[in-house]
Amino acid sequence: MALVVSETFASLMGESTRAGMPAYFIRLTGCNLRCRYCDTAYAYEGGSEVTVAALVAMARVQAHRLVLVTGGEPLLQAETPVLLTDLLDAGFIVCLETNGSLPIDAVDARGHRILDVKCPGSGMAEHNDWRNLPLLTSRDEVKFVVADQLDFTWALEVIKSFRLAERLPVLISPVFGQVSLQEAAAWILETRLPVRLNPQLHKYIWGPEVRGV
Repeated sequence: MALVVSETFASLMGESTRAGMPAYFIRLTGCNLRCRYCDTAYAYEGGSEVTVAALVAMARVQAHRLVLVTGGEPLLQAETPVLLTDLLDAGFIVCLETNGSLPIDAVDARGHRILDVKCPGSGMAEHNDWRNLPLLTSRDEVKFVVADQLDFTWALEVIKSFRLAERLPVLISPVFGQVSLQEAAAWILETRLPVRLNPQLHKYIWGPEVRGV
């Protein structure tokens, strides 16, 4: 029972409500989308096969109890739900970052799903699986990566249609180098909605080109 893994590393969470917390990252290979602003294109291909048992063992020997399984798109690989469950059984706090185009119903409910709703600026908005949004609970989070104010306005419509801000944390992530934090902050303040500015913290700490952070 194996997965194709692009990289594993320990770092600080760069995004989500846990931004800034130390975590162990398992980045899986492969993605079914090609977002215009993608910063992990290196994970589209390559990687090495690692068994689920070995990945759990690797997590056990490092110091952090928070694990993020990301990609690429983790749910492209059939064994990902098994990995998530085994990590949870081993006592880890487990987050899954998914691009929102694939069903999430097989993911262990004890984990935390960070679901990315693709805005038009990504070029991939037609791939959103809208059936996922009603399945989300207060344990989960929704992220909107916004490339401009049109994306933000579009995101607001989705947030209101699915009553997301009433149900779970909603993250607004400006595309690094394209939308300033000041701009995004002003948009959020104008809405008076309880949504969160979610900058990519790791890029401000280590720079946008550094991998494994």
